[in-house]
Amino acid sequence: MVAGLLACGGCHARPSSTHADARPTVDPSSPGSTVLRLRSAAFLEGHAIPRRYTGDGADVSPPLHWTGVPSSTRSLALVVDDPDAPGGTWVHWVLYNIPPTQSRLPEGIPHVPTLPDGICQGRNDFGRIGWGGPTPPNGVHHYHFHLYALDQILSIKAQPTRTQLNLAMAHHVLARALLVGTYTRR
Repeated sequence: MVAGLLACGGCHARPSSTHADARPTVDPSSPGSTVLRLRSAAFLEGHAIPRRYTGDGADVSPPLHWTGVPSSTRSLALVVDDPDAPGGTWVHWVLYNIPPTQSRLPEGIPHVPTLPDGICQGRNDFGRIGWGGPTPPNGVHHYHFHLYALDQILSIKAQPTRTQLNLAMAHHVLARALLVGTYTRR
């Protein structure tokens, strides 16, 4: 087996680089290129995330969809974080090995390590698998939905943290997209 190309029976560990990925996002000015874009039917870029998707509501993951996946993509990864958290950036969701042919995630992804379609979920900063909705202590917080197109299928430790995912993705990012939503508790 070629190391790092195939996940054997789920989500397993593999050695990875500790260097940050220096490759840029796909250049929209290049002939024939596309730009990776991430959107949600639940909220617009820069606008409020509805209460339903927060810890104050049903706490289900919001629906997401994307376009512009580079043709050489082998898998996608998604991380949602809150850089406004008082103790530093707080991670709300870690997903990886999303098939490159898939262009959306429906609302309410189950809290399981591996979904039927092979998508793997990591551990958020609440210490749980799957989505952990916004529950900011005060003020307006900005929730960053980071989508990464990768040149390989990741074979890493099951239920990784964002840090472990970042290490596995290092030097494998072909393109990235960002969607930002806000939330303020009443």
